Amino acid sequence: MPPIEINRVKVLKRLTGEGWELARHGANHDVYRHAAKSAVVVLPRHRTLSPGVARSIAKAADWV
Repeated sequence: MPPIEINRVKVLKRLTGEGWELARHGANHDVYRHAAKSAVVVLPRHRTLSPGVARSIAKAADWV
């Protein structure tokens, strides 16, 4: 299994490249939705994501 990406900019670039769209801004995070998927991705506004959060985003986006 490849390592999970923890850089927020790279995760955001991959999400938007795969069709995820910004649904709303939260206080400290952004919420992204995909038109064809029922999942929601909550992306914190930190430069580096914790491994657990990165893994959660990867699972919601069907990357793992």
